Formats: sequence, C-alpha cells, structure tokens
Amino acid sequence: MTNNLRDEELAAQLSQLGSATIYEAQGAFGALDEGMKPLSPNMRVAGPAFTVDVRPGDNLMLHYALLHVQPGDVLVVDAKAFLEAGPWGDILTEQALHKGVAGLVINGSVRDVQAIREMGFPVFCRGVSIKGTAKRQTGKINVPVTIGDVTIQPGDYIFGDEDGLVVVAAAHLSAVLKSALAREHTEANFRAKIREGVSTVELLDLKASLSQMGLA
Repeated sequence: MTNNLRDEELAAQLSQLGSATIYEAQGAFGALDEGMKPLSPNMRVAGPAFTVDVRPGDNLMLHYALLHVQPGDVLVVDAKAFLEAGPWGDILTEQALHKGVAGLVINGSVRDVQAIREMGFPVFCRGVSIKGTAKRQTGKINVPVTIGDVTIQPGDYIFGDEDGLVVVAAAHLSAVLKSALAREHTEANFRAKIREGVSTVELLDLKASLSQMGLA
C-alpha cells in the first residue's frame, strides 16, 4: 500500500470524528482561530490541503489553482483576512465541484452564499462580502500558508465541522487517530458513568483542586 493510500484511509477514519476530538487528540494543537466559520452548520470538510496564496481583492490565482487541484483536495486559501471583497463565488464553486474538490477554506470572504449552500459545497471562511474582485495579480500555489497562528503545509490534512477547523500533518495521522479513538472510548465511559450518577468532579479527579481553592 502506498503512503498516499494509507494516509487517505487514516484520514477517512479521522473524518468520522469531530474536529474538537482531533484537536485534543494531537495535544491541543493545530486549530484555526474561531473566526473561520462554515457557511452552514452542517458543512463538514476533510482532505489534503492544496494551498493557495493570493493578494487581497484579487482572485486570478484561484482560477489558476483550479487547473491544478486534484479530486479530494481541500483548497486552503490565504486571502490575508481581507473581508471587503469575495474572491470566491458560485462559478468557482461550480468548477470546484466538477473537479471533485472536497471543499474550500479561505482566510477571507466569499459571496453567492445561497447558491453555494444549495450546491452543497463545504466552505469555511472568515466573512461574506457582496463585492467582487480583480483578476490581475499573481500569487502562489502549493506553498506554506498561515491562517491566524497556524501554518498549513501543502499536503497537510484539514478537518472541519461546526466546531471549527484543525490541521494534521500527514506524518501524524496514524498517531492522532490512535489517540482520538482512545479519547472517544474514554468519553463513552464517562457518559455511561454520569448516567449512573458519578459526577465530573469524580471522573476528572478535581476534588483536590477544588479543596485548595476552598470550594467544598
């Protein structure tokens, strides 16, 4: 089995878990900031990052990126958190769906929100803007991009849902999956014990900490 196929299988298993679980499973690391939101609460995204660095207010490189992106990729676009223009809309969404793109994560705004929702294309963005963009400035594809305080390398895996987005390096997929499954097992046991009347203070061994604070 090639590494790519193994990575895809590991990522497929991780994608069944929540982004918060994945984040905690890799040591509370790799979460994008809370400003990055899905256009609809039920949107989920998972796949390897195809990174794009664009200039604010210009979407030429997005058209170029769609010539090179592969099926299953997630377009991860750094539009420099510029919110006063929407470089992505319904036409680019149509082409992305035709190419088999898994979704879009853009550090910036989008527009044509209703159409994108109706097409069922997962989009996570920082804002929405009715304003259009130019098509004049160059940029880069398949380079490291930084969103907030997280740097995403080409080929890193992106997982997103209503809780947020988390990035996992391909080399860490196996370890993160193992940790995430263990966490799921632990939390299932916690829920069962809570239904039996055990408190979270007992489950998490918080009595000593509360006692030190003078809290009975």
